[in-house]
Amino acid sequence: MAWQRSSCLVQTVQSVCRASPWQPSLQSSVHTTAPFVSISAQLLQQRRRRNQFSTSARRNATELVKAAPEIDFSKFAATPARIVPASPAYFSGSPKFIDHLLNLERMLAKYASLPTVPPNEAPRMAWLKLAQFRDFVGEKVPTKKYKNLLKILQRLNRIDPALAPEEVRETLNKFLRPGNPYANKPAPATVDEMGRARGKGKRKTASAVVYLVEGEGEVLVNGKNIVEVFPRIHDRESALWALRCTQRLDKYNVWATVRGGGTTGQAEAITLAVARALLVHEPALKPVLRKGITISGHLGINWLGVHKQTKSPKVSDRYRIRPKQAAGTVDASNASRLVISAQGSESGLGLLPESYSR
Repeated sequence: MAWQRSSCLVQTVQSVCRASPWQPSLQSSVHTTAPFVSISAQLLQQRRRRNQFSTSARRNATELVKAAPEIDFSKFAATPARIVPASPAYFSGSPKFIDHLLNLERMLAKYASLPTVPPNEAPRMAWLKLAQFRDFVGEKVPTKKYKNLLKILQRLNRIDPALAPEEVRETLNKFLRPGNPYANKPAPATVDEMGRARGKGKRKTASAVVYLVEGEGEVLVNGKNIVEVFPRIHDRESALWALRCTQRLDKYNVWATVRGGGTTGQAEAITLAVARALLVHEPALKPVLRKGITISGHLGINWLGVHKQTKSPKVSDRYRIRPKQAAGTVDASNASRLVISAQGSESGLGLLPESYSR
């Protein structure tokens, strides 16, 4: 190993000369190798110059490398286009999305002390859908990250509208769908010049349109008597359930047009249409109809969810009648239980909420 480098050869010769008892006799031999030693010294100096900027362990650890001077942009004849990124998230996968997220988080921290309203009292906003937001920022934003952004938007939207800063409103408007569907509220239905109220209902594949007008209790379905269209008592009771549970059977006339579906679907479609038409005449009946019938498409069955084990739906009848319960009685044990009314006890469908059966 000592003979592989020229510097090692020179050191070996010198050490042998110093340690040898025949040092005077070797003086002449060392002088004879002077040309060889000078050549080796030159090679060593060249190698040291070559390794001056090396980071190897042979370099002197005490030497310090000076940092480059700071760039003075004022001395540039022409400033480069982008030396410093304009966005702090420039090197991330989705810089525009992160910029929006950081801006919302900053705004939330700034106005976190402002009073808020409950979620059901906050203004309804139609936020951009995921596909629309991806087009808006031009990046493929993951669903989970967009949901986190929506939570911040909903929290900012809960700030009291009377105290919400203009900065918050302008920021929230950027994330709204074009043509906010909640901002354009439909005009409330009214009675026409002939005193008719129109209601529309659907059930399964059946759809019904009902015109309700004050009268003596006549009912026509597709121009025929209701008995001809619905031979079963159950279907007739179901079609007029909204009038029966509010005790309005002899106060309004019903003209119904129904298409599609079977007999049961048509009867329940008429039920929903009659309920909506009745609300046009008497809006105060909405709590009664919500308890005794649905005005939003729910027809007397409460779906409680799905069993995890059997994967089958669990259904409970809302209008459950106790076998020993007499007609016209009130079940005081549960205020929300429906009881049999005296008027409809014969058919078994004259059920009323407790608050309306007395």
